[in-house]
Amino acid sequence: MGKNKLQRYSDNEGFANVFEHTDFKDEEPPKGVWAAKLFGNNKPIVVELACGKGEYTTNLAQLYPAKNFIGIDIKGDRIWKGAIRAQDHNLDNVRFLRCYIDHLEQFFEKGEISGIWITFPDPYLKKSDTKKRLTSPKFLEIYRAIAAEDAVVHLKTDSQPLFRFTCDVITDQELPVLARYNDLYAESDISDELRIKTYYEKKHLERGRTIQYVQFLLNT
Repeated sequence: MGKNKLQRYSDNEGFANVFEHTDFKDEEPPKGVWAAKLFGNNKPIVVELACGKGEYTTNLAQLYPAKNFIGIDIKGDRIWKGAIRAQDHNLDNVRFLRCYIDHLEQFFEKGEISGIWITFPDPYLKKSDTKKRLTSPKFLEIYRAIAAEDAVVHLKTDSQPLFRFTCDVITDQELPVLARYNDLYAESDISDELRIKTYYEKKHLERGRTIQYVQFLLNT
């Protein structure tokens, strides 16, 4: 591991806006009290899964100061960048959690999450990796264990196979679709939250990739 990574992991341990799964070895995670205990309010909580550098998390937090946002990823050196940006912009409605996404039930209580963003995740294109996709039935069940009844899921991706797969899962589970764009930027009237572009999304667009988006409810 490079020196920069080691330094960033060390920095994360001292950041007030970063929590590590290892922080809860000797104490209970703040299940059910993230808003009250760690944000000091009662605002709804929205999570970004596989948040990477936290670009979407921090931009959403700027757009919606009346909500709390938690970026979740297992890679601490990426989270470090989001944590720095949140500090530089005085975003007190942003936190980061380093943990595996399939362990979310260890950290959140049923009904605690009001919204989920999944932006440009690994599409896991091999058939043998289907269950690793963050919109697979396996993961949707994990989300239901922590989400509110009316929780909304957002997927933004440049992967057509992942987008088709997700839409098939939505159809199979008869979940309500709130919005669907096969070519997001061909639309003339999209919201500010959909206009947020991460570093990698900009790269995708430079290469001529098409961005797809679907927004759906977790429950029928």
